[in-house]
Amino acid sequence: MKLLLIEDDLQAAEYLIKSLRDIGYSVDHSSDGRDGLEKATQRHYDVIIADRQLPHVDGLTIITTLRERNDRTPVLILSALGTVDDRVHGLKAGGDDYLTKPFAFAELLARIEALSRRGTALAESSRLKVADLELDLLARKVTRAGQNIDLTTKEFQLLEFLMRRPGQVVTRTMLLEGVWNLHFDPQTNITDVHMSRLRNAVDKGFSRPLIHTVRGAGYVLKE
Repeated sequence: MKLLLIEDDLQAAEYLIKSLRDIGYSVDHSSDGRDGLEKATQRHYDVIIADRQLPHVDGLTIITTLRERNDRTPVLILSALGTVDDRVHGLKAGGDDYLTKPFAFAELLARIEALSRRGTALAESSRLKVADLELDLLARKVTRAGQNIDLTTKEFQLLEFLMRRPGQVVTRTMLLEGVWNLHFDPQTNITDVHMSRLRNAVDKGFSRPLIHTVRGAGYVLKE
């Protein structure tokens, strides 16, 4: 399991890092909020442990920034602020758990493990797969046969719409409503243009096409 610890109390951080590494966890550390936010947005972690009061960027701002980016990595807030209002504020900001200082390491460990299980379940439910094509909603990543596929935001949304309906014919009207939120036909070839680009990204270079045209009806994603 890979953890990110954002803690400006260096003595406390050293103790936690050593204790967590001793039981086999991989731990990255940041001593201020700005560096912690940078690490959190650029790398993958199973759980983030963040102090609430940090230099430069506070812990709650880190959490709200991650949530605004649709990053659902579980976050455990550590704080000396332990009133009910403090805890409620932290959880409403997007934190998944709140542990008041001082705390027992055994309790911290139990909470990390619980958040890791929750995060794993969430990640599994957010992955779509058809044949060798995989889409990760949380990481906003698409791969086919292990190769990364770069898509624009709209192409990603279009592929997600298709992958949630494998083997089902998807009409132009369904795409306009489901992907573009249009409840009328703008009399343009917007769906055809984006579908052509998506097919080129997903199928080009592979022996088996996955996106098929159903003449007079629409498109279908299938093996």
